[in-house]
Order: sequence, then C-alpha cells, then structure tokens
Amino acid sequence: MAKYINPYTGFGFKKLFGEEGNKDLLMDFLNQLLPAHHQIADLNFRNPENLADLSAERKAIFDIHCKALSGERFIVEMQKAKVKYFKDRSLFYVTFPIREQAQQGDWNFRLEPIYFVAILDFEYDEAEEIRKFRRDVTLKDQDGAVFFDKLHFKFLQMPLFNKQENELETKFDKWCYFLKNLANFDHIPNILNEPIFQKAFDTAALVRLSAEQRALYEENLIQYWGMKSALETAVEEAVEERVLEIARNLLLLGTENDFIAKATNLSIAQIELLRNETKKN
Repeated sequence: MAKYINPYTGFGFKKLFGEEGNKDLLMDFLNQLLPAHHQIADLNFRNPENLADLSAERKAIFDIHCKALSGERFIVEMQKAKVKYFKDRSLFYVTFPIREQAQQGDWNFRLEPIYFVAILDFEYDEAEEIRKFRRDVTLKDQDGAVFFDKLHFKFLQMPLFNKQENELETKFDKWCYFLKNLANFDHIPNILNEPIFQKAFDTAALVRLSAEQRALYEENLIQYWGMKSALETAVEEAVEERVLEIARNLLLLGTENDFIAKATNLSIAQIELLRNETKKN
C-alpha cells in the first residue's frame, strides 16, 4: 500500500502546490527554477473559478501572482501538463495571463513578466528534445539573441530525471527527486530530511486525508492510471508499427531474413509472415 499521494494526479498536484497553507512549498520549489532577480518573496493564487473560458481545463492550472525580493511583480502559470498537444496547450494557456493584464482606458501595454512552468510525467516525442530533462524556452531572433525577455517557458520531463539519492547536488535536484519518487517512498530519505521536505511529506501522507479526500484521490488516481495505460499502449503500438515498416522496406530491398532479424529483433517466423504478406500485395 502506498504511503504518500501521487503528485502527478490532479489531486496530488493541487494538494502539494495549490493550497494556501502550502505556499511555502510552492515558493521553495519555484525559487529553484527562477532566476536570481525573480526570487519570490510572496505569492498569491488567482482564483481560476473566476475565469469563464475553459473553466474545467483552467482548474488544473495555477495562476500565481508573485512579488520578487526586489519588489518587482511577475506572474507564474504552473500546470501538470497533459500529453496531447501539450506545446499548443502551453502557448494557448499563456495567453490568459497576458490578456488579463489589459487595462481599460489609456493603457501603455506594459506587461509584467510571465513564466510558464510545466511538469511533465511523459517524454514528448521529438528526437532532438527527448534527451533533455529540463528545457528553458525564451523568444529569440534568427541570431539567437533574446527578442522578448518577459515570456519564459520551463518544461521538466520528469521521466528523464535519473539522479539517485547519492547524486543529488542542489535543492532543485532534491525537489525533482522528491516529485518523481514520492508515490514510492515508504519513509523520508536522509537527504530529504530537512524542514521544507518534512512538511511536504506530511502534506502528502495519505493518512492525513479525510475519508472524502481519500475517495476523491482514489477516483483521481484510477483516472490517472487509465490515462497512463492508454498512453503506454499507444506508444508501444507506434513502436511496433515502425519496426514492421522497417522490416517490410528491407524485404522489398531483397534483404535476407537473418539481417532483418538482427535489425528489428523480429523472429524468423514473423519475418516470413511479413514476406508472404508483401508478396500478396
């Protein structure tokens, strides 16, 4: 039986980072991602219930209005990203805090900086990017110079974070290790035995949930497992189809069975079936 909530579920994500009583957890995590001039001194949640557009979708996203130690104000949009069209979603969602800054009357269009932070429990399928655990994106021109320094995207592909306990060097490493492994922990690791993580573990403890909260969480967890299972099946089917396509192309080139078997890991029997199918077509 699990001891802690799964932070990749909507319930678990909100429990850790979306409650007023846990603002210190959110601040500590975000300050590991944000630059020195935008370290958060205070933050407030904007109530997503006030947003008429796509209200069901927006409930899974945190609009966080921040005040830096310098006094400068900026906005963080934070979400546990969904897999389908996640880049499109990210660009679409970030238009909300842009539009919401519009003022009636004589307004000079000056915008507060915006950071979009997405925690991904999947790898997005782009060969160049799939090896990047963390991706920081800023609008740049054709020479690589920053064109607009008020809009930043930060994507974390959590499956690509592979550091073990003895390899954790920074507070950011510790947070990533915590998030990736929380659902599997049965005790607090020594390296995370410090006040901020002690509170995070206490917040995430299943025994702390009420019966109503536990029921909501379990329903949410079943939905999450279903989504993950569907995604994994789709990926497996796509990989299998790609292997078969390679084998068919090699057959059309007159390649021997042994070579195809080594190239695709298909059995000789499977290759012969494909060969017969190819002949019929």
